[in-house]
Order: sequence, then structure tokens, then C-alpha cells
Amino acid sequence: MTTRLMLCDCAGTQRLDREAIARATGLECSAVQSELCGAQADRLAAALSDPEAEVIVACGQEAETFAALAEELGVGAPLAVDIRDRAGWSEAARGATPKIAALVAEAQRPRAPEKTVDVGSEGLCLILGAPGVALPAAEQLADVLSVTCLLTDTAEVIPAPVRRFDVAAGRLRKAQGAFGAFTVVVDAMRPALPSGRGALAFADPKDGGESGCDIILDLTGNPPLFPSHHKRDGYLRADPGDPLAVQRALFAAAQLVGTFEKTLHVDLQPSLCAHSRAGQIGCTRCLDACPTGAILPDGDSVAVDPAICAGCGACSSLCPSGAISYAAPPVGETFDRIQTLAAAYRTAGGASPRLLVHDDSHGREMIALAARFGRGLPSDAIPLGLPSLAAFGHAEMMAALATGFAGVDLLLSPGSDRDTLAAETALANALTEGLGAGAGRVALIDVADPDALSSALYDAQPAPLQPEPILPLGQRRDVTRLAARALAQGRDVPPVPLPQGAPYGTVVLDQDACTLCLSCAGLCPPGALGDNPDRPELRFREDACVQCGLCVTVCPEDAIRLEPRLDISDAALSHRVLKEEEPFHCIECGKPFGVKSTIERIAAKLEGKHAMFTNSDNARLIRMCDDCRVRAQYHGDAAPFSFGEKPRTRTTDDYLEERKTRNES
Repeated sequence: MTTRLMLCDCAGTQRLDREAIARATGLECSAVQSELCGAQADRLAAALSDPEAEVIVACGQEAETFAALAEELGVGAPLAVDIRDRAGWSEAARGATPKIAALVAEAQRPRAPEKTVDVGSEGLCLILGAPGVALPAAEQLADVLSVTCLLTDTAEVIPAPVRRFDVAAGRLRKAQGAFGAFTVVVDAMRPALPSGRGALAFADPKDGGESGCDIILDLTGNPPLFPSHHKRDGYLRADPGDPLAVQRALFAAAQLVGTFEKTLHVDLQPSLCAHSRAGQIGCTRCLDACPTGAILPDGDSVAVDPAICAGCGACSSLCPSGAISYAAPPVGETFDRIQTLAAAYRTAGGASPRLLVHDDSHGREMIALAARFGRGLPSDAIPLGLPSLAAFGHAEMMAALATGFAGVDLLLSPGSDRDTLAAETALANALTEGLGAGAGRVALIDVADPDALSSALYDAQPAPLQPEPILPLGQRRDVTRLAARALAQGRDVPPVPLPQGAPYGTVVLDQDACTLCLSCAGLCPPGALGDNPDRPELRFREDACVQCGLCVTVCPEDAIRLEPRLDISDAALSHRVLKEEEPFHCIECGKPFGVKSTIERIAAKLEGKHAMFTNSDNARLIRMCDDCRVRAQYHGDAAPFSFGEKPRTRTTDDYLEERKTRNES
């Protein structure tokens, strides 16, 4: 089966070189059409009807039109690729053929299906607000939802009760949960009394009333009930003074009945998590960054509530151990998309491209507006759309540079997690500068005007970067290290200093303070710190260290500090001894045990100075191994399980002798 690329110049508004595109993509290209979505739709229909050809249409705008045409013909919908907004509509369109080849190649990649879970809503809706806005809202929704109206103010005259929905007054103390499973706690709860004349009356107040609902419609005008409330499914909020906003919220609430698919945005492997050990806190990066509160401590690991998770992706970028990874799309798929774009651009004859990373909503619209009304994108700026920008962390940035991109630009949107992106960008730039690949390879573009976007891209011209392209496979830490070695291009680079909080680094040990108690080695989550079972040694493998800080927390002597850096040499892959001492030899059997300096220090502090170690042989026990200490205690005069000498067994002669003695007396 052949793959046929249907070209369209959109009524002559872009210039496409059919032969050059065919050579660059390796596909069979049609003659350049002008209106495949209209007057020339019959030509697309003929191509779709060919059972020996797989059709790709070089137009993303009319994807639904093409899908409808394919449905009429009884064939599968063709793949629609936007080359107009992202390449053809540009003042640099003459050099856009390598970019077109890259976009087509990336679009042909198979996509991993999203993991989802079903969320059900029976339409139980809680409306919060003053009577003047909450009651009319309840009237509108009562036909489609099961409504309960919680009034925050009963000072105004309230009309007679409406039996189409429930009414109560009270003060909301707490709300938690998400769409389909909200729980609320209400204080001063006063249900409306249906009987009586005049204004609506209420029962006596009671605190601590609990209830559940599927939807919360907040018309109070108070601060939101949840952090990042716009990301909390099922929680709708509108300014009660804005009738249009209220009507929009009512319309959205009316649609939330039935069964819905909720995307599972992240995967969690608790065994890799470095949050805590033995009740001591280590890494809290994901907990600190999660805007919705979906991540909570769960013993030694963390737990992610998929109902609350909004898929911002910050946890995946910041997780040092890979315990949390983005799943929509998977991290490996993002790496593959980057590599595909770079390889196809390079194969088509392009050199030193730049990667423009944007989200699938705001960023895509900005690019479309810049192309339709302005200069468009430069021919070397290849866009990559993602559901969430914060999921694109330093590992992805480094992978892009090591696969052939000369620079990486991230187009921020109003809802972007700027703190996470700024930290990851700073980390990536520290790596490239320290590796000798140049400073400022990664940049954030924070503009709201499409023309400003074009200007920022046309004005920036990063120096060429030509490492041996890598194949980014494995976990994010593995890809970062592989990319760093590629960017060093064989140079002997010393360890690169990194910003505080970086997930790579070494442990600096105070030799004088360390007693080799090995608490750090016993609790190190990734096993970067370890011991030697044969002699007193503290070993360290730098490549495994995630800089969680748990060793700093548990060290009783405050002998450890962390130093963020990345060592790309082979030395980081093997264990090195941080401290070693001679073992103490048991005074009874000669077996080595413990640390010589520690045993001698303990003996010096106790012998002759403590009541238990004065005028006795107990001081010898300090210098014995476990086995000899047990034997010495068992056979000693003060053996803890000794009950004295065993009584002699009485015989018949003993009893006869006792009787004789009594008779004689």
C-alpha cells in the first residue's frame, strides 16, 4: 500500500513545491490543489476511494470536513496535517520544505491510547449563594438536575418554598472531592420548613451537617472553595453580579449528567518514590508543585487522586526518581516525537532547527493568528503541541538539543505553571552552559500578541549546535545523562554546578563528624548511599542520587550536605568510598565487628565512670562481638536468665534419714 499526500495551497495563499516535498517526505504527492474542502473535493474523494492508497491531507483546518467525506464513502478518515499555519503561511515559506517534511513525519507516528476511567454523575447539584441569585438559578436547573439550594444569607424576604428543589440555609465549613464525588460539611444548617404562612421559615440550626453531591455551583462571590478552582472538574463558579457569567455556569452545569471519561494523566510507581523513610521526610517536590492538591503523602510514598488531578504535568517534570511520570501522552512518546521531528528535518536537508513547544489550546491559536494576519513562524521554528506545557521539563529540553535542535522555545499561556517552567528552563540552561554547549539555549516566550510571538522568533538566532544525534530511550534521568554526554561532544568536562533543588548531585561528608552509623545508607531511597558488609565503609554512587535530602535529615551528627551538580564521567556510575575505618576485633574470638574508633570512644566514656561498668567485668562486654557477649553473659555470675544452682534430686534414703532424725529427737 502506498501513502499519498494530498497537497492544497488554500486558494493560492501558500506556495508548495510538489517535487521538493515529495523528495523530502518520500511520499507520493498529488498535484497541488486549491480547494480540497470545496470545489475540488471530488479529487480527494477519488483518492480516498483507492483501496491501495493511504491518504494524508496537508490541511488541518478542515479535518472534520474530510472525515465527513470519508464517512460518506464508507472509508476511514484520512490523517489531516496542518502545514499551512505552521509552515506555509510565513514570510519565510520558501525554505519551509524541511519543516513540512518534519511535520508530516511526526503526524504519521502512532499515538498511544489515553488511559481513562469512567466518572458517573446523577445530576445532584448543590447551589451556593444569596437568595436573589441562587433561587432563580435553582429554578432554571430544577428540570434537568436534582438541586439543593444552600442559602448563605436569609436577611432578605424569601418567597414561599418551591417544592421542585430543596432549600436550606447555612455556612459551608468544608468541601472536598471532585466531580461525581463531592462531600460538604455545613455549619448552622437550617432546612427550610415547608409549612406556615408568610416568608419562608427555617428549622433550628445544627452544626456538622454532611452531604454529598456531583456538582457544586458557587454563586457566592466569595473566594473559591478549592485551589486552582478552574481545574477542579464539577466545580463551577460565577460572579453573582455578572448575569452572563451566571448563565454560562448554569448551561455548563446542565450538561454534567451521565457517564464521562476522565483521563488518567500520570502514572505512579510508589517503590521509586523518595518522599520519606521511617517517618523522616525527604523529597516534597511534587507536593509543593501540585496546584490542585491532588498529591498527598501516603506513608513512604505519595498518592495521586486521579479525580482531582488536572494533568498540569509539573510533578512529572520535577520528580527526581521517575516515580511520577506523565501518561497523556507518555514521556517516551514525547521523546520519540522530538526525535522524529529532528531526524526528518535533517534528512530533508534542513540544518539547525529550533523547537517551539506550545500547548494545544492557547499556543495553537497564537500560531494560527500569527500565520493568518502576520509574519507567521520562521522556517526553522518547528512547533510541537502538548496537552500541558509544564510536562515538558529539563529532560525533554536536553533531549531536543541532543537530537539536533539548536534551541528550544516554550510559548507560555495564561494558565501555564510559570514557576515550574522557569526552574526547569534554568536547570537546562545551567547544563548546556556547563557542558560547553552555550548559554541560553532554552527560552520562555511570554507574549499575548501573535505579532510579538513572530518577532521574538525572527529576532532570536541561536548559534548552530551539532552534536552526534542521540536516540532518547529510557527514563528521564537516563535521557538527560545521555543528552549531556552528547552535548559535551567528547570534551573532558568537570562536574557541572546546578541550581539548588536540581535532582542531580553529590553528597559532601564531614569526615570528622561522621561516626559511620550508616543511618543514611539504611534509608537512602534510590540506594545511592550504601555500606560494605565486610568492613566499616560508607559508599556513594553519584548517578543514583536524586538529592532528596533524606540523608541530611536522618544524619544524627549533621555530617552530610548536598551539592547539586551533574558529573557525566564514568566515575559517577560506580561506587566510591566516602569514609572507611578499621573494624574493632573481638577480644575473645578475634572476629572484626563495629568501628574501632567508635568502640574505643564508647569504652573510654563508660569504663570506670558509669556505675554498671565500675568494679565489674562489664567493661569487657563492650569489646566483644555479639556472639561472645551473649556467651559471656550466659555463663557469668550475673547471667540474666540464671536462677542459681539446680537443687539436688531427693531420694528414698533422704526421706528415711529425715524420719530417723525426727524419731531420735
